[in-house]
Amino acid sequence: MNQNPNDWLTLVSTLPARNTATRMRLWRAIKTLGCATLRDGVYLLPLNTQTDEALRALAGEVRSESGSAEVLRIVADPAQQTAFLALFDRSEDYGHLLAAIRAALNNPDPKAAHALRREFNAIAATDHFPGAARQQVEAALAELTAIASGEPRPGHGAIRRLASADFQGRTWATRKHLWMDRMASAWLIRRFIDRKAKFLWLDSPKKCPKTALGFDFDGAAFTHVGQRVSFEVLAASFGLDADAALARIAAIVHCLDVGGAPVAEAAGIEAVLAGLRSSAPNDDKLLVEASRVFDSLYHNYQQENPNE
Repeated sequence: MNQNPNDWLTLVSTLPARNTATRMRLWRAIKTLGCATLRDGVYLLPLNTQTDEALRALAGEVRSESGSAEVLRIVADPAQQTAFLALFDRSEDYGHLLAAIRAALNNPDPKAAHALRREFNAIAATDHFPGAARQQVEAALAELTAIASGEPRPGHGAIRRLASADFQGRTWATRKHLWMDRMASAWLIRRFIDRKAKFLWLDSPKKCPKTALGFDFDGAAFTHVGQRVSFEVLAASFGLDADAALARIAAIVHCLDVGGAPVAEAAGIEAVLAGLRSSAPNDDKLLVEASRVFDSLYHNYQQENPNE
């Protein structure tokens, strides 16, 4: 769909007063989509393929419940464009969230960081015109998450391309009690980089042997660089980032490790891996079970992109 910045969509709807259940479903859907309310029953979104499909689906639901609904296209004049854009300004929401994140940095706590991450994701999902405010909050949230959970702080510089042939039969080390980035990175190492890899699960990164290849901790050979988490850095280092199926998994790992762009299936994967983590007797067993999940994901994404 060709999109002009001045093109907008409105959903104009009415429902019988007695139909409170459908009215509530409509209200929740409108809120989830991040619509602006022009008046009761009249909702606004910028025009694109996704918003067009979403509003037409809502219109169909309203009609199926004996209501009336139309989706109309509007071309805004300059004054209307300014007014419409103001309705989608999330700066105040981001400002409140940024203040809460800065307060949490005084006493970093994983639960608080997770709650603030959920709040950020909820705002970002309705932010149709992301800008500097969102980037500022995302950076502050990444810092809080790293400090609260012991995650490594992002490094800087270029990622060197390496040959997996030079990294065979090595010992790799990371922090014990595996979670998303470390879990996925260990799978990636053994599945694509070093099939005979041995792993050490460290009580403290300071105890990492000099002969081991560390990953996902400050000072490790492979850890966060810029906006990339350790999984993405490993993939880029060994020329695996062009694999479309691995890129899909990388998006999930990134989302669950440091946030960012929401991924539809991330919550389900997180629940499965959390269940494995709570039942596994140790990290070796956890990696075996988690590897089955990542293998299945990889196979599924390959099937979706057979030419990749």
